[in-house]
Amino acid sequence: MRSRLAAVLLLFGVPAACVAGPMDDLVRAYPEALSGYDGSDLIWRDGTRMPVDDGRPDKSLEEQLHSGTILDQMRQIYPAAAALPPAPQQDPGRVRNRAFFAKMYGDCRAGEVTPKLVRVVWLPKTWGHTVSITSVNGVDRRLAAISRELDELPPADMKYLYPLGGTYACRTIADDGEPSMHGWGAAIDINTAFSDYWFWHRAAGRRSEDRVPAYINRIPQEIVTIFQRHGFIWGGRWAHFDTMHFEYRPELLGDNPEAEAAQ
Repeated sequence: MRSRLAAVLLLFGVPAACVAGPMDDLVRAYPEALSGYDGSDLIWRDGTRMPVDDGRPDKSLEEQLHSGTILDQMRQIYPAAAALPPAPQQDPGRVRNRAFFAKMYGDCRAGEVTPKLVRVVWLPKTWGHTVSITSVNGVDRRLAAISRELDELPPADMKYLYPLGGTYACRTIADDGEPSMHGWGAAIDINTAFSDYWFWHRAAGRRSEDRVPAYINRIPQEIVTIFQRHGFIWGGRWAHFDTMHFEYRPELLGDNPEAEAAQ
C-alpha cells in the first residue's frame, strides 16, 4: 500500500522527498541495473546518477509525454485488475523518461539495442514463428514464458495472438512522436486485426487532446492477466487505448500479486 499512497500523493504535487515508495518500486523492479535512490537522484549500479524530478508536478499529460521525468512515469497507478474503461487522462505507463530507458536498454539509433536482442519462438505449439526481444532484465525469458502459457489457452483465443503486429522496431510512436518501447526491444504488439488503437479511431480535424474516441477493446482478460503476471503492462489500461500493445514495466506492477508471484 505504501507505493500506491505515494503515487496518489504525487498527483497532488507532494515534494519528491515524500515519494520513496514509487522509487523503491522502481529499484526493486530492476535489481541488476539500479542500486538505490537518495531523495533526489536515482542511482545506477555503475555509479550513474539521474535526477528523478524537475520540480514541475503540474505538467499536463501532453507535457509529460514529451518531457517526462523518472518521477512522472511513476505518477499514475496501473490498475492491474480494474474495471474498464479507464478514466479520462488515465494512461499509467504511457509516460516514459527517454534517458532512463536509453540507459537501461541502449539507443537503437546508435546500434546499441540490436546486440542485446535474442530470438524467442512465439506460440511454439500453435504458430512457431520467432521474434526479436531484448535480453536485458531477462525480458526474453519472460516473453518465452508468456508464450508458453498463451499456447495453452483455448483455440478461440489464438486469433488475438498471431500473426503479430511486431516486437523490436527502431521507431517513434505514431501518436506523439516519442521513442517507442519497441525501439528498446521491450514491447510486443499482438494481432492488429483484433486490436484497437485510439489514434486509428480519433476524430479528424480537431486538436489532438480533444479527439480521443470512446474506449474500444476486444482482447480477452485472460491474455492480459498472463502478460501482467510476467511484468508486462497492457495498453488497454490507457484512456488513449492501444489494446494490441504490451511492454515490460514491472515497476508499475509492484502491488500486483500476480506479477509478484511470477518473479
